[in-house]
Amino acid sequence: MVMTAPNTEPVARFASHASQSKGRLLAEPSGTSTRTLYQRDRDRIIHSVAFRRLKHKTQVFVYHEGDYFRTRLTHSLEVAQIARSCARALGLNEDLSEAVALAHDLGHTPFGHAGEDALNEVMAPAGGFDHNEQTVRIVTKLEERYAAFDGLNLSWEALEGVIKHNGPVIGTLRPTIAEVNKLAGFDLSSYASAEAQIANLSDDIAYLSHDIDDGLRAGLLELSALHDLPVIGPVLHQLQKDWPDLAMGRLTHELTRQLISHFVEDLLATSRLNLCDEAPQSADDVRQARRPLIAFSQTASQDLAIIKSYLFTHMWRHYKVNRMTSKARRTVKSLFTIFMEEPNLLPPDWQEKCQSDEAQKARIIGDYVASMTDRYALLEYERLFDLGPILS
Repeated sequence: MVMTAPNTEPVARFASHASQSKGRLLAEPSGTSTRTLYQRDRDRIIHSVAFRRLKHKTQVFVYHEGDYFRTRLTHSLEVAQIARSCARALGLNEDLSEAVALAHDLGHTPFGHAGEDALNEVMAPAGGFDHNEQTVRIVTKLEERYAAFDGLNLSWEALEGVIKHNGPVIGTLRPTIAEVNKLAGFDLSSYASAEAQIANLSDDIAYLSHDIDDGLRAGLLELSALHDLPVIGPVLHQLQKDWPDLAMGRLTHELTRQLISHFVEDLLATSRLNLCDEAPQSADDVRQARRPLIAFSQTASQDLAIIKSYLFTHMWRHYKVNRMTSKARRTVKSLFTIFMEEPNLLPPDWQEKCQSDEAQKARIIGDYVASMTDRYALLEYERLFDLGPILS
């Protein structure tokens, strides 16, 4: 029996069709016919070491603060689910949207943005640290799984989506992005594909909605204080009217679910209007459009900004989160500093990579520290700075 690829090509003419891909940086045999190019991208990301490590990397709460709270892994899965649903509704390539969504946070350090800020500070003499660039380093250099190449050798379109995750890349390029762009030619001043634009906005929907859920369950946010926020207030009012005795857990879930639905519906409605207005005839027409064609309405954008500002003040900068953030920064800085001063403390394979100038050594040690999970970083810190017995 001859197996053929499933009919997964999108229906919109302006979608990214796998059969029209610009290919991979390193040419490969076509392989089996059971998966398209973008399905293979998605599968490579899911099976990567960096993806598995997201299980124990902070979203807002460090792993030992509770098993229920979201991690970078569960966040990435939630972004991918939203992105895939939106791509399907617009007739776009679900697999490419999913691949970009799953890859977008691979470069995060332990302890979330606190770890990134700390690593950027101590690596300033070597050019600093940026988690978006680190994602590109992982998928093009650092993953060591395949016999024929380093990285994951993703398709041109998946790489473009990762690099342009937050839109066109303007100004001085980070070294890894400049290197990859020289090989692939991404026209960084243009927009990414519609599928990548969906992944970007799905990230906003997921983390704002789910951080509210986690904040309420952690007791950092008060339900009564949310009534004045746009979208959230009306949804809460209606829920409490329809279900006056609803348990807190169910109420929180319903709030999160309806927030996601509200912003997804707005994204789809606004994007359909934009696509109708611009009438792109190809994926490249989407890239060269005068504005991003996948977008929220002006009202929804303003609402999201207000919610984000509220979370910044009342959750992300809550004193309990600040305490963990402070500890995280000290941990990451201390690890990087001691490895720079005494690289012989690194595992042997990492020591071998550090036989170079100071800037390159800093980049390699940055790769090592950034790859750590929260749990491993805390164990390394204890091994190196605790006066007790060395832990296995």
